[in-house]
Amino acid sequence: MTTTAFDIRRVGGRIGAEIIGVDVTADLDTAVIAEINAALLEHKAIFFRNQHLDDAAQLRFASLFGELTKAHPIVPSADGQPHVLAVNGDEGVRANHWHTDVTFVRTPPKVTTLRSIVVPPYGGNTLIANAAAAYSDLPFPLRQLADTLWAVHTNLHDYAEPKTRRAAEHRRRFHSRAYHTAHPVVRVHPETGERGLFIGGFAQRIIGLSSDESRDILRILQSYVTRPENFVRWTWAPGDLVVFDNRITQHHAPDDYGDLPRLLHRVTVAGDVPVGIDGERSSVVKGDDAAHYSPAAA
Repeated sequence: MTTTAFDIRRVGGRIGAEIIGVDVTADLDTAVIAEINAALLEHKAIFFRNQHLDDAAQLRFASLFGELTKAHPIVPSADGQPHVLAVNGDEGVRANHWHTDVTFVRTPPKVTTLRSIVVPPYGGNTLIANAAAAYSDLPFPLRQLADTLWAVHTNLHDYAEPKTRRAAEHRRRFHSRAYHTAHPVVRVHPETGERGLFIGGFAQRIIGLSSDESRDILRILQSYVTRPENFVRWTWAPGDLVVFDNRITQHHAPDDYGDLPRLLHRVTVAGDVPVGIDGERSSVVKGDDAAHYSPAAA
């Protein structure tokens, strides 16, 4: 598929496309920006090779999608960069579980950008799944059930297994401020109107069900998200930039590269309050609305 400004080459059958012919460090005109955003909405995840950005360039590009969040509601930012989160495998903190970024707050990010700085010679890929395709795959009775459910998302969940003392300290810091937020299990995308399963690792309890019942229901629904046909695997090279729509995807970073170094920098764009199919908006169950993190929290 070719647009007026650049080439789009699909990477997966249901999600993901590589953008070819764009230098994201350049001053992009409004037509090109609009086309990139349209590609993101259609393909859910877009990939740029050989960009070799620094933090300033990544921040500039991410801001094309909206106002930026701080690096994280709890975890410290990269040195001197309040909007940049270092994703450093050397620290033993590896998100080896499917999740959507920061869903434990009321306004999770709209868009996540990741750029590669150090990548291992093997392993260390990122998997990104299409939550809208997962919802469409549900048998009708399961879809009817999912439409009615709300889940509590919390950061008091060990989505990253600590393997070092530094990782254990990261976990203690990650749990130092508790967030519990109720989100619809089926979220309506604010721009496309698509319905997607809005769950992932931070979704820990279905409202109105017991812990055991919640785990069973979430496991069944999550199995549709992680079907092989619903995700794309990106093999990193130095200088890559990956952008995904955090409102309708999940992602996973398999811990399959031993003690090799891996460093990415993450910048996220502020999102709105998720809305269910009945128009009801997400709400804080415990904690606060993380207004310090996202300027879209109002």
